[in-house]
Amino acid sequence: MKKIVLLTLCILGFTLNSQAQNIADHALGLRLGDSGGFGTEISYQHGLSENNRLEFDLGWGDRGHYDAFKVVGLYQWVWNIEGGFNWYAGAGAGLGSRSFDDDHDHSDDSEFFALAAGDIGIEYNFDFPLLLSLDFRPELGLDDYGDDVDFDIALGIRYQF
Repeated sequence: MKKIVLLTLCILGFTLNSQAQNIADHALGLRLGDSGGFGTEISYQHGLSENNRLEFDLGWGDRGHYDAFKVVGLYQWVWNIEGGFNWYAGAGAGLGSRSFDDDHDHSDDSEFFALAAGDIGIEYNFDFPLLLSLDFRPELGLDDYGDDVDFDIALGIRYQF
């Protein structure tokens, strides 16, 4: 019985190791989505190991009487599907600020906020240094930012180095 358990563990370990993929040390690009009104975000990924990485996104918005910025950091786990296709999931948090300027009553309403975020997506790693991804990120506002969950879907285009 011990030999069967040991053999099963060895086969399982070999299978998991054979499906490991190489995550780039660095990837820099854009995350194109709604992002809760912040629009396009600058996105940076830093590889930690074969299956883990950090992602940092900076979003900003400037529309007439509305100025805002948001920084989100995520820890992601990455699994290989086949070839260059991977899927990933992660969790993290963010900080930001919004400012509203109302010309009618000449008031300035500003707020600082924090948020918790999740992330799940699929990506394709090309043979040349390009990474395309499509992800879904629910964000839960922890302050006055929102009393509900904001669902963000985005296309990521990143250069790997």
